[in-house]
Amino acid sequence: MLFSRPLRHAAQGVAALAVAAGSVGVAHYDKAVQVSVDGKPATVHVFGSTVADVLDKQDIELGAHDVVVPSLGSTVSDGDHISVRYGRKLTVTVDGVTKEYWTTATTVDAALKDLGIRADGAVLSASRSQPLGRGGLAMTVTMPKQVTVTADGKTRTVTSVAPQVSGVLSELGLVRGAKDIVQPGLTTPVAAGMKIVLKRVEVKKETATESIGYSTVKKKDDSLYVGQTRVVTAGKAGKKTVVREVTYVDGKKSKSKVLSTKVVSQPTSAVVRVGTKPVSTGGSGGAINLARADMWDRIAECESSGNWSINTGNGYYGGLQFSISSWLYNGGDDFASRPDLASRAEQITVANRYYEKAGLSPWGCAHAA
Repeated sequence: MLFSRPLRHAAQGVAALAVAAGSVGVAHYDKAVQVSVDGKPATVHVFGSTVADVLDKQDIELGAHDVVVPSLGSTVSDGDHISVRYGRKLTVTVDGVTKEYWTTATTVDAALKDLGIRADGAVLSASRSQPLGRGGLAMTVTMPKQVTVTADGKTRTVTSVAPQVSGVLSELGLVRGAKDIVQPGLTTPVAAGMKIVLKRVEVKKETATESIGYSTVKKKDDSLYVGQTRVVTAGKAGKKTVVREVTYVDGKKSKSKVLSTKVVSQPTSAVVRVGTKPVSTGGSGGAINLARADMWDRIAECESSGNWSINTGNGYYGGLQFSISSWLYNGGDDFASRPDLASRAEQITVANRYYEKAGLSPWGCAHAA
Protein backbone atom coordinates (compact mmCIF):
# COMPACT_ATOMS: atom_id res chain seq x y z
CA MET A 1 0.00 0.00 0.00
CA LEU A 2 2.89 2.25 0.71
CA PHE A 3 4.04 2.10 -2.99
CA SER A 4 0.72 2.49 -4.68
CA ARG A 5 0.80 6.25 -4.89
CA PRO A 6 4.36 6.60 -6.22
CA LEU A 7 3.70 3.95 -8.89
CA ARG A 8 0.70 5.86 -10.11
CA HIS A 9 2.83 8.97 -10.31
CA ALA A 10 5.45 7.02 -12.17
CA ALA A 11 2.91 5.83 -14.66
CA GLN A 12 1.69 9.32 -15.18
CA GLY A 13 5.25 10.50 -15.74
CA VAL A 14 5.83 7.85 -18.36
CA ALA A 15 2.66 8.90 -20.19
CA ALA A 16 3.67 12.53 -20.10
CA LEU A 17 7.07 11.64 -21.45
CA ALA A 18 5.48 9.71 -24.34
CA VAL A 19 3.28 12.65 -25.28
CA ALA A 20 6.27 14.98 -25.20
CA ALA A 21 8.21 12.61 -27.40
CA GLY A 22 5.34 12.50 -29.92
CA SER A 23 5.16 16.27 -30.02
CA VAL A 24 8.86 16.47 -30.77
CA GLY A 25 8.39 13.99 -33.66
CA VAL A 26 5.57 16.03 -35.23
CA ALA A 27 7.58 19.19 -34.91
CA HIS A 28 10.47 17.48 -36.60
CA TYR A 29 8.47 16.37 -39.73
CA ASP A 30 6.30 19.49 -40.23
CA LYS A 31 8.13 21.89 -42.59
CA ALA A 32 7.25 25.47 -43.50
CA VAL A 33 8.07 25.86 -47.23
CA GLN A 34 7.59 28.92 -49.45
CA VAL A 35 6.08 28.03 -52.83
CA SER A 36 6.11 30.68 -55.60
CA VAL A 37 3.79 30.08 -58.55
CA ASP A 38 4.43 32.44 -61.51
CA GLY A 39 6.02 34.89 -59.09
CA LYS A 40 3.25 34.77 -56.47
CA PRO A 41 4.67 33.42 -53.16
CA ALA A 42 2.79 31.46 -50.49
CA THR A 43 3.98 29.64 -47.34
CA VAL A 44 2.74 26.09 -46.85
CA HIS A 45 3.21 23.45 -44.14
CA VAL A 46 3.95 19.96 -45.31
CA PHE A 47 5.07 16.65 -43.91
CA GLY A 48 6.50 15.30 -47.19
CA SER A 49 10.17 15.01 -47.92
CA THR A 50 10.45 16.07 -51.62
CA VAL A 51 9.44 18.94 -53.89
CA ALA A 52 6.97 16.57 -55.57
CA ASP A 53 5.31 15.96 -52.16
CA VAL A 54 4.94 19.69 -51.60
CA LEU A 55 3.38 20.31 -55.04
CA ASP A 56 1.08 17.32 -54.68
CA LYS A 57 -0.10 18.67 -51.32
CA GLN A 58 -0.96 21.98 -53.12
CA ASP A 59 -2.71 20.21 -56.02
CA ILE A 60 -0.23 21.77 -58.46
CA GLU A 61 -0.16 19.79 -61.68
CA LEU A 62 2.72 20.24 -64.06
CA GLY A 63 2.88 20.04 -67.86
CA ALA A 64 5.76 19.23 -70.20
CA HIS A 65 6.70 22.91 -70.61
CA ASP A 66 6.41 23.94 -66.94
CA VAL A 67 9.56 24.68 -64.96
CA VAL A 68 10.16 23.75 -61.27
CA VAL A 69 13.20 24.80 -59.20
CA PRO A 70 14.53 22.78 -57.46
CA SER A 71 13.63 19.60 -59.31
CA LEU A 72 10.71 17.40 -58.25
CA GLY A 73 12.94 14.78 -56.63
CA SER A 74 14.87 17.27 -54.49
CA THR A 75 14.57 16.93 -50.69
CA VAL A 76 12.93 19.85 -48.92
CA SER A 77 13.78 21.30 -45.56
CA ASP A 78 12.07 23.75 -43.34
CA GLY A 79 12.33 27.27 -44.83
CA ASP A 80 13.11 26.11 -48.41
CA HIS A 81 11.86 28.00 -51.48
CA ILE A 82 10.20 26.27 -54.44
CA SER A 83 9.56 28.14 -57.70
CA VAL A 84 6.97 26.99 -60.23
CA ARG A 85 6.64 28.73 -63.57
CA TYR A 86 4.00 27.54 -66.00
CA GLY A 87 4.83 27.27 -69.70
CA ARG A 88 2.77 29.33 -72.18
CA LYS A 89 2.49 28.74 -75.90
CA LEU A 90 3.19 31.93 -77.86
CA THR A 91 2.45 31.91 -81.59
CA VAL A 92 4.17 34.82 -83.31
CA THR A 93 3.71 35.84 -86.94
CA VAL A 94 6.46 38.23 -88.01
CA ASP A 95 5.80 39.80 -91.44
CA GLY A 96 3.78 36.79 -92.53
CA VAL A 97 6.13 34.10 -91.15
CA THR A 98 4.59 32.16 -88.26
CA LYS A 99 6.53 30.35 -85.50
CA GLU A 100 5.52 28.74 -82.22
CA TYR A 101 7.39 29.24 -78.93
CA TRP A 102 7.07 28.13 -75.31
CA THR A 103 7.86 30.61 -72.58
CA THR A 104 7.42 31.00 -68.83
CA ALA A 105 7.18 34.80 -69.09
CA THR A 106 3.93 36.28 -67.83
CA THR A 107 3.71 39.35 -70.12
CA VAL A 108 4.06 39.86 -73.87
CA ASP A 109 7.05 42.16 -73.50
CA ALA A 110 8.90 39.76 -71.20
CA ALA A 111 8.17 36.86 -73.53
CA LEU A 112 9.57 38.71 -76.57
CA LYS A 113 12.73 39.53 -74.65
CA ASP A 114 13.13 35.97 -73.31
CA LEU A 115 12.70 34.54 -76.81
CA GLY A 116 15.05 37.04 -78.39
CA ILE A 117 12.40 38.43 -80.77
CA ARG A 118 13.50 41.95 -81.68
CA ALA A 119 10.49 44.15 -82.16
CA ASP A 120 11.96 47.65 -81.85
CA GLY A 121 9.73 50.11 -83.70
CA ALA A 122 7.38 47.29 -84.72
CA VAL A 123 3.61 47.23 -84.48
CA LEU A 124 2.22 44.43 -82.31
CA SER A 125 -1.32 43.09 -82.42
CA ALA A 126 -1.19 42.79 -78.62
CA SER A 127 -0.08 45.32 -76.03
CA ARG A 128 3.44 44.78 -74.74
CA SER A 129 2.12 44.94 -71.16
CA GLN A 130 -0.65 42.43 -71.83
CA PRO A 131 -0.57 39.50 -69.40
CA LEU A 132 0.27 36.15 -70.93
CA GLY A 133 -2.18 33.60 -69.53
CA ARG A 134 -1.67 29.84 -69.32
CA GLY A 135 -3.85 29.48 -72.40
CA GLY A 136 -1.12 31.16 -74.46
CA LEU A 137 -1.50 33.81 -77.14
CA ALA A 138 -1.30 34.24 -80.93
CA MET A 139 0.01 37.62 -82.09
CA THR A 140 1.42 39.38 -85.13
CA VAL A 141 4.49 41.57 -85.35
CA THR A 142 4.91 43.99 -88.24
CA MET A 143 8.44 45.31 -88.68
CA PRO A 144 9.14 48.75 -90.23
CA LYS A 145 9.82 48.59 -93.97
CA GLN A 146 10.97 51.12 -96.54
CA VAL A 147 8.66 51.37 -99.56
CA THR A 148 8.20 53.71 -102.53
CA VAL A 149 4.78 55.25 -103.14
CA THR A 150 3.78 57.02 -106.38
CA ALA A 151 0.54 58.98 -106.33
CA ASP A 152 -0.85 62.28 -107.60
CA GLY A 153 2.25 63.01 -109.65
CA LYS A 154 4.68 62.51 -106.75
CA THR A 155 7.01 59.67 -105.80
CA ARG A 156 8.25 59.35 -102.23
CA THR A 157 10.11 56.81 -100.16
CA VAL A 158 8.67 56.18 -96.70
CA THR A 159 9.13 53.81 -93.78
CA SER A 160 5.92 52.03 -92.84
CA VAL A 161 4.79 49.50 -90.25
CA ALA A 162 1.50 48.83 -92.03
CA PRO A 163 0.89 45.13 -92.66
CA GLN A 164 -0.89 45.72 -95.99
CA VAL A 165 -0.75 48.19 -98.88
CA SER A 166 -4.02 49.76 -97.73
CA GLY A 167 -2.35 50.68 -94.43
CA VAL A 168 0.54 52.44 -96.17
CA LEU A 169 -1.90 54.62 -98.11
CA SER A 170 -3.77 55.41 -94.90
CA GLU A 171 -0.54 56.42 -93.15
CA LEU A 172 0.11 58.91 -95.96
CA GLY A 173 -3.45 60.23 -95.96
CA LEU A 174 -4.04 59.00 -99.51
CA VAL A 175 -7.74 58.30 -99.98
CA ARG A 176 -8.54 55.83 -102.77
CA GLY A 177 -11.53 56.65 -104.93
CA ALA A 178 -14.00 53.95 -105.90
CA LYS A 179 -12.52 53.63 -109.40
CA ASP A 180 -8.87 54.35 -108.56
CA ILE A 181 -6.31 51.64 -109.30
CA VAL A 182 -3.79 50.47 -106.70
CA GLN A 183 -0.85 48.30 -107.70
CA PRO A 184 -0.24 45.93 -106.06
CA GLY A 185 -3.69 45.31 -104.53
CA LEU A 186 -4.83 46.81 -101.24
CA THR A 187 -4.60 43.52 -99.32
CA THR A 188 -1.07 42.70 -100.52
CA PRO A 189 1.35 42.24 -97.58
CA VAL A 190 3.94 45.02 -97.42
CA ALA A 191 7.50 43.96 -98.24
CA ALA A 192 10.75 45.91 -98.00
CA GLY A 193 11.55 47.73 -101.24
CA MET A 194 7.97 47.43 -102.52
CA LYS A 195 6.77 49.94 -105.12
CA ILE A 196 3.18 51.05 -104.61
CA VAL A 197 1.36 53.00 -107.34
CA LEU A 198 -1.98 54.77 -106.90
CA LYS A 199 -3.58 55.75 -110.22
CA ARG A 200 -6.43 58.21 -110.18
CA VAL A 201 -9.29 57.14 -112.44
CA GLU A 202 -11.97 59.57 -113.60
CA VAL A 203 -14.89 58.61 -115.83
CA LYS A 204 -16.68 61.38 -117.74
CA LYS A 205 -19.55 61.61 -120.19
CA GLU A 206 -18.54 63.72 -123.15
CA THR A 207 -20.77 64.94 -125.98
CA ALA A 208 -19.38 65.87 -129.40
CA THR A 209 -20.84 66.89 -132.77
CA GLU A 210 -19.20 64.97 -135.59
CA SER A 211 -19.56 64.88 -139.35
CA ILE A 212 -21.03 62.00 -141.31
CA GLY A 213 -19.15 61.37 -144.52
CA TYR A 214 -21.03 61.38 -147.77
CA SER A 215 -20.82 58.89 -150.61
CA THR A 216 -20.15 59.62 -154.27
CA VAL A 217 -22.43 58.35 -157.00
CA LYS A 218 -20.70 58.12 -160.38
CA LYS A 219 -22.71 58.15 -163.58
CA LYS A 220 -21.27 57.33 -166.99
CA ASP A 221 -21.51 60.05 -169.62
CA ASP A 222 -20.50 59.40 -173.24
CA SER A 223 -20.53 63.11 -174.00
CA LEU A 224 -17.42 63.51 -171.82
CA TYR A 225 -14.03 62.13 -172.74
CA VAL A 226 -12.35 59.50 -170.64
CA GLY A 227 -10.69 61.31 -167.77
CA GLN A 228 -13.28 64.09 -167.77
CA THR A 229 -15.72 64.49 -164.91
CA ARG A 230 -18.55 66.86 -164.15
CA VAL A 231 -20.02 67.38 -160.69
CA VAL A 232 -23.81 67.27 -160.96
CA THR A 233 -24.53 67.49 -157.23
CA ALA A 234 -21.98 68.55 -154.66
CA GLY A 235 -21.66 66.19 -151.71
CA LYS A 236 -22.46 67.48 -148.25
CA ALA A 237 -21.43 65.90 -144.96
CA GLY A 238 -24.11 65.18 -142.39
CA LYS A 239 -23.91 65.76 -138.65
CA LYS A 240 -24.40 63.55 -135.62
CA THR A 241 -24.24 63.96 -131.86
CA VAL A 242 -22.18 61.31 -130.10
CA VAL A 243 -22.19 60.71 -126.32
CA ARG A 244 -19.18 58.79 -125.04
CA GLU A 245 -18.02 57.46 -121.71
CA VAL A 246 -14.37 58.47 -121.50
CA THR A 247 -11.99 57.08 -118.88
CA TYR A 248 -8.99 59.12 -117.79
CA VAL A 249 -6.11 57.61 -115.80
CA ASP A 250 -3.95 60.20 -114.06
CA GLY A 251 -5.39 62.81 -116.40
CA LYS A 252 -4.68 60.93 -119.63
CA LYS A 253 -7.39 59.42 -121.80
CA SER A 254 -7.30 55.65 -121.38
CA LYS A 255 -10.38 54.38 -123.18
CA SER A 256 -13.63 55.55 -124.70
CA LYS A 257 -17.00 53.87 -125.20
CA VAL A 258 -19.88 55.17 -127.30
CA LEU A 259 -23.06 55.39 -125.24
CA SER A 260 -25.41 56.87 -127.82
CA THR A 261 -25.49 58.42 -131.31
CA LYS A 262 -28.12 60.80 -132.71
CA VAL A 263 -28.16 61.92 -136.34
CA VAL A 264 -28.73 65.67 -136.60
CA SER A 265 -28.65 65.87 -140.40
CA GLN A 266 -28.24 63.25 -143.09
CA PRO A 267 -25.37 63.53 -145.59
CA THR A 268 -26.03 64.38 -149.23
CA SER A 269 -24.37 62.11 -151.76
CA ALA A 270 -22.24 63.67 -154.47
CA VAL A 271 -23.29 62.93 -158.04
CA VAL A 272 -20.50 63.00 -160.62
CA ARG A 273 -20.64 62.36 -164.36
CA VAL A 274 -17.68 60.33 -165.59
CA GLY A 275 -16.64 60.55 -169.26
CA THR A 276 -16.60 57.41 -171.40
CA LYS A 277 -15.85 58.99 -174.78
CA PRO A 278 -12.58 57.58 -176.23
CA VAL A 279 -9.55 59.87 -176.04
CA SER A 280 -7.12 60.31 -178.94
CA THR A 281 -3.41 60.50 -178.08
CA GLY A 282 -2.53 62.68 -181.04
CA GLY A 283 -3.85 64.56 -184.11
CA SER A 284 -6.11 67.57 -184.20
CA GLY A 285 -9.73 68.50 -184.69
CA GLY A 286 -12.16 68.07 -181.83
CA ALA A 287 -10.50 64.95 -180.50
CA ILE A 288 -8.68 65.02 -177.18
CA ASN A 289 -4.90 65.03 -177.49
CA LEU A 290 -3.04 64.24 -174.27
CA ALA A 291 0.42 64.15 -175.78
CA ARG A 292 3.12 65.53 -173.48
CA ALA A 293 0.59 65.51 -170.61
CA ASP A 294 3.30 65.23 -167.94
CA MET A 295 5.06 68.28 -169.34
CA TRP A 296 1.84 70.30 -169.41
CA ASP A 297 1.12 69.28 -165.81
CA ARG A 298 4.52 70.64 -164.77
CA ILE A 299 3.93 73.89 -166.65
CA ALA A 300 0.44 74.20 -165.10
CA GLU A 301 1.96 73.71 -161.65
CA CYS A 302 4.20 76.68 -162.33
CA GLU A 303 1.61 78.85 -164.11
CA SER A 304 -1.40 78.28 -161.85
CA SER A 305 -0.32 75.95 -159.03
CA GLY A 306 -2.04 73.20 -160.98
CA ASN A 307 -5.49 74.81 -160.76
CA TRP A 308 -7.13 74.02 -164.12
CA SER A 309 -10.24 76.08 -163.37
CA ILE A 310 -8.54 79.24 -162.09
CA ASN A 311 -9.87 82.66 -163.07
CA THR A 312 -8.21 85.51 -161.16
CA GLY A 313 -9.47 88.30 -163.43
CA ASN A 314 -6.00 89.10 -164.80
CA GLY A 315 -6.98 88.21 -168.40
CA TYR A 316 -5.47 84.71 -168.31
CA TYR A 317 -7.44 81.56 -167.60
CA GLY A 318 -7.11 77.92 -166.70
CA GLY A 319 -4.19 75.78 -165.70
CA LEU A 320 -1.96 76.90 -168.62
CA GLN A 321 -3.03 80.54 -168.39
CA PHE A 322 -4.37 81.04 -171.92
CA SER A 323 -5.56 84.45 -172.99
CA ILE A 324 -8.98 84.43 -174.65
CA SER A 325 -7.48 85.30 -178.02
CA SER A 326 -4.88 82.49 -177.97
CA TRP A 327 -7.54 80.08 -176.75
CA LEU A 328 -9.90 80.85 -179.57
CA TYR A 329 -7.09 81.11 -182.14
CA ASN A 330 -6.15 77.51 -181.39
CA GLY A 331 -9.69 76.16 -181.50
CA GLY A 332 -10.44 76.25 -177.81
CA ASP A 333 -14.07 76.99 -178.59
CA ASP A 334 -14.33 73.36 -179.68
CA PHE A 335 -14.67 72.72 -175.94
CA ALA A 336 -15.57 75.89 -174.04
CA SER A 337 -15.77 79.64 -174.39
CA ARG A 338 -12.95 80.13 -171.87
CA PRO A 339 -10.04 77.91 -170.83
CA ASP A 340 -11.08 77.75 -167.15
CA LEU A 341 -14.42 76.30 -168.25
CA ALA A 342 -12.74 73.44 -170.08
CA SER A 343 -11.35 70.26 -168.56
CA ARG A 344 -7.69 69.54 -168.03
CA ALA A 345 -7.70 67.17 -171.03
CA GLU A 346 -9.31 69.82 -173.23
CA GLN A 347 -6.82 72.50 -172.16
CA ILE A 348 -3.92 70.15 -172.88
CA THR A 349 -5.42 69.41 -176.31
CA VAL A 350 -5.52 73.17 -177.17
CA ALA A 351 -2.00 73.58 -175.76
CA ASN A 352 -0.75 70.82 -178.08
CA ARG A 353 -2.30 72.67 -181.02
CA TYR A 354 -0.55 75.88 -179.98
CA TYR A 355 2.67 73.93 -179.37
CA GLU A 356 2.67 72.73 -182.99
CA LYS A 357 2.71 76.35 -184.12
CA ALA A 358 4.92 78.12 -181.59
CA GLY A 359 6.58 75.52 -179.42
CA LEU A 360 6.90 76.52 -175.73
CA SER A 361 7.60 80.19 -176.34
CA PRO A 362 4.06 81.33 -175.30
CA TRP A 363 4.62 80.01 -171.77
CA GLY A 364 6.86 81.83 -169.35
CA CYS A 365 7.06 78.71 -167.22
CA ALA A 366 8.30 76.55 -170.09
CA HIS A 367 11.54 76.01 -168.15
CA ALA A 368 9.48 73.89 -165.75
CA ALA A 369 8.94 71.40 -168.51
